[in-house]
Amino acid sequence: MKILISFLIAITLAYASDATIEVVKKVDSLPTLAVEDSSLSYSDTFKMIFFKSIVADLNVISIFNVDRHHRKIEFDSSDIAQENRDMNYVLRYELIEDDAGALNIKLKIISNSNTVFNKNYKVNNKNIYMFLSHTIAYDINKFMGEPSIEWIKRKVIFSRVVAPQKSELVISDYTLTYQHIAVKGGFNLFPKWSNKAQTAFYYTSLDERKPTLKYVDITTGKSEVIASSDGMMICSDVSDDGKRLLLTKAPTGQPDIYLYDVQMKKTTRLTKYGGIDVSGQFVNNENIIFVSDRLGYPNIFSKRIDGSSVEQMVYYGKSNAACSAFGKYIVYKARESSEAFSDNTFNLHLISTETDFIRRLTAVGVNEFPRFSIDGDAIIFIKNYSAQSSIGIIRLNHNKNYLFPLKYGKVQSMDW
Repeated sequence: MKILISFLIAITLAYASDATIEVVKKVDSLPTLAVEDSSLSYSDTFKMIFFKSIVADLNVISIFNVDRHHRKIEFDSSDIAQENRDMNYVLRYELIEDDAGALNIKLKIISNSNTVFNKNYKVNNKNIYMFLSHTIAYDINKFMGEPSIEWIKRKVIFSRVVAPQKSELVISDYTLTYQHIAVKGGFNLFPKWSNKAQTAFYYTSLDERKPTLKYVDITTGKSEVIASSDGMMICSDVSDDGKRLLLTKAPTGQPDIYLYDVQMKKTTRLTKYGGIDVSGQFVNNENIIFVSDRLGYPNIFSKRIDGSSVEQMVYYGKSNAACSAFGKYIVYKARESSEAFSDNTFNLHLISTETDFIRRLTAVGVNEFPRFSIDGDAIIFIKNYSAQSSIGIIRLNHNKNYLFPLKYGKVQSMDW
């Protein structure tokens, strides 16, 4: 079992019309935007924390050249700050603490002396201010007519290894600013959201007699055992409707891909190769991709759920693993060095099933566990480099990468 688990951890640890073609948008061509703070409530420290959060989110949506200066002005002032008069847009907000202690935000966007957008926001606890910041960025992106960035409002769940054979399952925002430990104690890995609403998740527990797949309902706190298996038991993907799971099991020693019907509680074996088949991912309702060593090294293959034949999907690299699919695109991890006495480099690559183009998405370190966002606009991944573990975001349509370091521990796996 240790060999199989180690193997899996090792391989998992529109630009015109094709996202595999890089298009670099020059910063100078983006509209300029300044941020003005009209807040009277809260301490100067919290005001600056929120200001930095909203500026960071506005940079991540990648549609403005954002000015980073913190300037103050009355919310109802008919003027804008002198330094901002040449800006295409000015975002002005006011943080207000009401009698119940809730955080309220009044916000408007000014362009050419006219208010072109305004909205109010509220959250009961100011400590989750970052989700308001993310929502504001989402709304502004939508107002500007840009493609959806629904992912910016979603939560990330990840396994953080804190000591040998000990881990925590953590729910966070995409920047890791907010973190809530959902499962603590023991050795729990490979968390996976069970539905698009992110109200429950699956994970693998290695504390039982056999590797065990468990399910946790966040709304009730209840946990239940789904299944267990000798050798390996991991949920690698969940169908869009949440009714089917792709499992990696190794009841007889070699891992294969299985389909699990959640309602019927029925398991169907999808691969029967004598070697290693792991990390199945749904492409659509009829097809999956997965990692296999059937060529003598890990590579990406596809097959129909109801068929037996397999097709090689990747022809670049000799150690390709940790894949994710969205429409015609596949992102995967590839080893790009063969050092015997030092760390190797693993980079992420993007391919299209309709062209021969390959786009490298990362440059240094160990980059792994890529996951497409639900709208395909971005890819989240784990980066380990110089003893630092981070979660990264790749904005495909903007050719930009962002890293958010973990303060302690190491990210083993995650889902978006």
